[in-house]
Amino acid sequence: MADKKVVIDKLRNIGIIAHIDAGKTTTTEGILYRTGLKHKIGAVHEGETTTDWMEQERERGITIVSAAVTCYWKDHQINIIDTPGHIDFTVEVERSLRVLDGACVVFDGKMGVESQSETVWRQADKYGVPRICFINKINQTGGDFYKSLESIHTRLSKRAFPIHLPIGFEQSINGVVDLISMKAYTYSAFTDHELVEGEIPADMMDHVKKYRSLLIENAVSEDETMLEKYFEVGEDGLTEEDIRQAIRQAVLGGKFYVVSGGDGRGVIVEKLLDLVVDFLPSPTERGSTWGINPKTAEEIERKPMVSEPFSALAFKIATDPFVGKLAYFRVYSGKISSGSYILNSSTGEKERVGRIVRMQADKREDVSEVTAGDIAAIVGLKGTTTGHTLSDMTHQIILESITFPEPPVSIAIEPKTKADQEKMSLALQRLAEEDPTFRIRVDDETGQTIISGMGELHLEILVDRMKREFTVEANIGQPQVAYRETIRKSNVEVQGKFIRQSGGRGQYGDVWLRLSQNESGQGFKFVNSIKGGVVPAEYIKPVEQGITEAMSNGVLAGYPVVDIIAELYDGSYHDVDSSELAFKIAGSMALQEGVKKASPVLLEPIMKVVVVTPESFMGDVIGDLNSKRGQIESMEDLSGGIKEITAFVPLGEMFGYTTNLRSMTQGRASSTMELDHYSDVPSNVTDAIIAKNSK
Repeated sequence: MADKKVVIDKLRNIGIIAHIDAGKTTTTEGILYRTGLKHKIGAVHEGETTTDWMEQERERGITIVSAAVTCYWKDHQINIIDTPGHIDFTVEVERSLRVLDGACVVFDGKMGVESQSETVWRQADKYGVPRICFINKINQTGGDFYKSLESIHTRLSKRAFPIHLPIGFEQSINGVVDLISMKAYTYSAFTDHELVEGEIPADMMDHVKKYRSLLIENAVSEDETMLEKYFEVGEDGLTEEDIRQAIRQAVLGGKFYVVSGGDGRGVIVEKLLDLVVDFLPSPTERGSTWGINPKTAEEIERKPMVSEPFSALAFKIATDPFVGKLAYFRVYSGKISSGSYILNSSTGEKERVGRIVRMQADKREDVSEVTAGDIAAIVGLKGTTTGHTLSDMTHQIILESITFPEPPVSIAIEPKTKADQEKMSLALQRLAEEDPTFRIRVDDETGQTIISGMGELHLEILVDRMKREFTVEANIGQPQVAYRETIRKSNVEVQGKFIRQSGGRGQYGDVWLRLSQNESGQGFKFVNSIKGGVVPAEYIKPVEQGITEAMSNGVLAGYPVVDIIAELYDGSYHDVDSSELAFKIAGSMALQEGVKKASPVLLEPIMKVVVVTPESFMGDVIGDLNSKRGQIESMEDLSGGIKEITAFVPLGEMFGYTTNLRSMTQGRASSTMELDHYSDVPSNVTDAIIAKNSK
């Protein structure tokens, strides 16, 4: 297929984001069908969808990896990323939102705003991504557009306003009223190929006028010029174009959201596509991108124009069974052509651009070049991973990378046969390249391979992928908690002195450190306060290296030490015997001794757990959470006698919780869990952990 010329103003990069099971993938399928990419709509439960192309996704009926797909609507190119809803794969949402210009948030019309809806909403806020809302499944029993709208107002934003109102209720829904054009758009079956334009039902008119006024009043209030015009001519004096323009500006501002609703599989998806084209931003409207010049450390600007030097961010690495390693990237400025050379500014390495492909989920379309604003993938980049900046060879820039949380759950893994050892190492390395929240390390004492991830499901899927994609059978141990250690005393002064005399030249390193607590979550900070050269400049870096190496093995139970400030303020050296190694060892000795004196404590990951349960089981659920050292944060009423309980519970108490919850509630309750913060472990639990680790 010949390359289509991309007009940047007619380009939309959007993500479909939502809670698990709200219908993101089905809505994406509906979009692909309506835009002509598919001749039928794939059903999630039958494993026929385009964007859920992994075997594990089709078996479980969930999205695990974000999938990119390109489609065309009304002379606009739309790059869509369908993201996972399950909390264990929240990193996929995070990295997608970093490179997208707009988002469509899908809600389950039977449930309204759910726990993960709040998480993805916060992530979109973090990256300042304008969004539109689509309330799905309102045509099913229990589906209610207005109740879901109310939950958006209560839990997310009061600035969400319907732009379409459903005609009918539950199964009788057969279209929407467009509050801008003041027309009804109906269908006789949701599988119809087109909407029929007609008059608004008479019994809806008062209702429609009320919501139209709310929409217009609030949209014009975001723009002074439009607000003045509104005061002059009134609502009826504004043209459709005026209203559209006012809404567009309000949505682009990032704090105003339009709401539509319907069946994500149906013809109504065409109205959703219209909203994407009309109200979500093009790359030009998102404005310039700023980065750092790696040579001068100065801040530099890149405008979303083809004439600017090339800059792009690699936001995802995937292993494709047919073509090998794929690096998904978003171009912020300039253009990139197949066969050319680019620079990975993050590593300083030169990379050759082999094939460039536009992704249709798991299928590929070769293109010769990609220009500013667009999203595509490069086949075969060697040293590029998630978060790396790609740039023009002569105009270097490093864009803001993507930060990922530390994984809180670990398991030991070993190959079933000796022959699989090498294959397992290769498979784990490939999976870690794809997933920045998946970590691998070898335990120094036991020699075991330890893998860490965001949750039990996350690790289960990775082990399953290793078996299917790399044919490696493995045995896995019980899940383990990633504890941390820190200190609770500040201004603790300690000396680290390393002296060795063994014939000929000796070793001499002497440092004084002042250890203090850092704020929670702020990590390690090294401060050099040496005056008058009492420790020569060339030994400062080795001291810091010695400290950071010693921090990987805490004094209580061998867990990494976090959140401390180490100030190097004094020391001494020997003209002949001092060396980098001696000062490195001295720094390490001082850190370990200082931590012992600074009231060391063990920290454990505390999970935010949200349980949705029928009211009749609420007492059992709360009692069970309390027995797990949980703190109940809130209880909310959802529709139909359903309660939502939010609690903070130590991760160590939560393994196997999903299974226990199902048996406790006859399979009727569900839960989600995400890492919230680290907290001090109670002393009795600390003693048990130390005793277990010292065996």
